[in-house]
Amino acid sequence: MLDEADQRGINITNLALQKLLYFAHGMYLTQTKKPLVSGYFEAWQYGPVHPSAYRAFKSSGSAPITTRAEGKDPLTGRPRPVRTVEDYEVIDLIRHVLRSYGKMSAGRLVDLSHAKDSPWAYIVDKSRTSIALGLQIPDNVIMDRFRYHKVSVGIEPNAGEPSDDTPFA
Repeated sequence: MLDEADQRGINITNLALQKLLYFAHGMYLTQTKKPLVSGYFEAWQYGPVHPSAYRAFKSSGSAPITTRAEGKDPLTGRPRPVRTVEDYEVIDLIRHVLRSYGKMSAGRLVDLSHAKDSPWAYIVDKSRTSIALGLQIPDNVIMDRFRYHKVSVGIEPNAGEPSDDTPFA
């Protein structure tokens, strides 16, 4: 996603990346019934966050991401580049997400991820009445509730323009 964004001249912060990755994952999941990314998303203050991806780019802070994530060789523990996507269906989806949402501000992406009845809102609401360890957003909840995302049209994003995300306390 970062390479595609670079080709389009789109600067992406870690906060924006989390939302764009989530939207791509949700679209892919609802279309194919298979997850786009391994791991999971959690409901954080400013919307869905993939904790591993967040940690990979945390050092960028609120600045645009200029580095790429690295994996670790399980045998040696040495860093290794993360394999790039070669599936054209996935590349087309990433391009679609960037065309549709890539130039939105972080605040707009947060508003979109906070839509009423969306997966994020459902998990946050559920956590108020029951135990929700880690506020994980399961893929089945994303599949069931992804359709509730709508683009906000107000002058200013409801969340303002946050520069970084944090888990709920």
